[in-house]
Amino acid sequence: MGEGPAFIILHGLFGTLDNWQTIAKVLANDYTVYLVDQRNHGRSPHFDSHTYVEMAEDLYTFMNEQGIPSATLLGHSMGGKTVMQFAADHEDMVDRLYVVDMAPKQYTPHHGDIIDALDSVPVATIKSRKDAETALIDKIPDAGIRLFLLKNLSRSKTGGYEWKMNLPVLKRDYLNVIDKTHLPWPIEVKTTFIRGGDSNYILDSDFEHIEEYFPNSTIITIENAGHWVHAQQPQALIEALD
Repeated sequence: MGEGPAFIILHGLFGTLDNWQTIAKVLANDYTVYLVDQRNHGRSPHFDSHTYVEMAEDLYTFMNEQGIPSATLLGHSMGGKTVMQFAADHEDMVDRLYVVDMAPKQYTPHHGDIIDALDSVPVATIKSRKDAETALIDKIPDAGIRLFLLKNLSRSKTGGYEWKMNLPVLKRDYLNVIDKTHLPWPIEVKTTFIRGGDSNYILDSDFEHIEEYFPNSTIITIENAGHWVHAQQPQALIEALD
């Protein structure tokens, strides 16, 4: 949407491009904004593997197919690691880099409960979205997280429902998702890391590591926001995209 220089946004784990519509509509005043479903998510193809090198190459293929020689990239969470990897592999195609609430480090496993909860929903036989929410309510008591996850539910052509995401592969390759970004050298692209003040994804102790690999970077903290900065403080996030 919009007109101007290319600005590409990549969502996080279990997300879809729809999560970023509000931000994209504002950015479209100055940019041509591309919202992209990453592999094994949303309406993009399912593959039998899920690594950051592959997701970075997916983005490379997308940009070539769309005739985009270079772009500003924004990635949230998993998408943040994708754009970091892309910058390492194709630095000449990155005009500006924004990484939202994600460091280039390896994380400890912390999505097990969500994956198990999603896996427990009998999507092929439920009769309504309400049934899916009922199946999740005991395992995921936070209504906001349930709503976010249920955006992945869609009608199956054969009846019942199905997950848009490739849950079996995401479950099997989950360790790839929390793996560190493999950066062979420092990235000189101007980069802004944006973290939620209530989130623990980017810690003060990560600053030195970030500056080592992104020497031309700044780190911005948005108060009263957790990991989903774009949903909780959209205006503050937009203002951080200088």
